[in-house]
Amino acid sequence: MSSRQIYISGDMVPESEAKISIFDSAVMLGDTVTESTRTFRHQPFKLEQHIERLYKSLKVTRIDPGHSPEEMLQISRDVLETNLPLLGPEDDCWLVHNISRGISVAGADPTKQVSPATVMIFTSFLDLRDWAEFYSTGCHAVTAMSRAVPAQALDPRIKNRSRMAYTLAEAEVKLVDPAAQGILLDIHGNVAENKGANVFLVSEGEIRTPTTANALAGISRATIFELAKTCGIPIREMDLQTYDLYTADEIFFTSTPYCIMPATKFNGLVVGDGAVGPITQRLLAAWSELAGMDIVGQGRQQLAASRQ
Repeated sequence: MSSRQIYISGDMVPESEAKISIFDSAVMLGDTVTESTRTFRHQPFKLEQHIERLYKSLKVTRIDPGHSPEEMLQISRDVLETNLPLLGPEDDCWLVHNISRGISVAGADPTKQVSPATVMIFTSFLDLRDWAEFYSTGCHAVTAMSRAVPAQALDPRIKNRSRMAYTLAEAEVKLVDPAAQGILLDIHGNVAENKGANVFLVSEGEIRTPTTANALAGISRATIFELAKTCGIPIREMDLQTYDLYTADEIFFTSTPYCIMPATKFNGLVVGDGAVGPITQRLLAAWSELAGMDIVGQGRQQLAASRQ
């Protein structure tokens, strides 16, 4: 097999043949729910939880995927297994689900599903180079001028492909620092989330994070709660404002690809003593133990190889 195989609505096709209609609701309306799972040593991490969250999004958006969760899980494993030979022994990949309502027909009811859902599942190489340096130096976290879409308009727990608001907010952040990683505030000024990550801080030896009232209920976020319990570190959900980030001892993001990304600067001010904090490092080490591999080492290895 010389190219990736993509699953589209019942068929496994070469990447070059993976096409959908220009009239698909994914294109016409951005009407798509999504999930992204990563592998560790070629094994999917918490795939069952990702599928469970996918079906919650499908239920709320009223999209019928045409498969049971058990069938979707098996198809997903088949896609991954088919494409694993394309990975090197030290490589890992994304396993991505995009499911739209199908063909969109202009009319009075855009929610009407007039065709089977378009089910798209694919893998792609997990490229960690853009984040790898942040493991040791930390990133610059910057608040966007735009606010997060209010939960009253679109619940952030619905993981979807309507990303324009996030993209525009990130563009604002890049005006401040091209390498900055954005933080969205909600309409009340509370810390919400990153464009694709949850936000955490450490203060007085305690890990704190926003509730899911204004942020995605991340699988990586849930993993931090598990690791904190294992490590005996207190953790709680609460409303947080920029003041709390400015005065925090540590800040970090969590997301599927990099797991934990430390931030050592916030809106131009140093976080803590300016170094990646001990609790963040402890959580990274605990996650590596859970994954059975050196998460930080994998990113650094990719970065070093690209500079040779």
